[in-house]
Amino acid sequence: MIARIDVTDPEQYARYQALAPAAIAAHGGEYIVRGGDVETLEGDAETDRLVVVRFPDMETARAAYHSAQYTEARAHRDGAAVGQFVIVDGVG
Repeated sequence: MIARIDVTDPEQYARYQALAPAAIAAHGGEYIVRGGDVETLEGDAETDRLVVVRFPDMETARAAYHSAQYTEARAHRDGAAVGQFVIVDGVG
């Protein structure tokens, strides 16, 4: 799962950050990138927060995203950030 997130309300977003890791871990997800410094090497400068999470497979990533636990976390993100979340079948 790859997410690009424009955080508009850091205080409210912190509530999402407190809940999301447990929901991700409950489905075998592992954070590879979770924020941090970004350096754009080509193209338009990246200004969004970047998050990359590894799951065992796409089906598990889908299940994690739609789970009750992550849905609760996402509710705290509403109004605090605008983002794009995609899942991609990676190299095994």
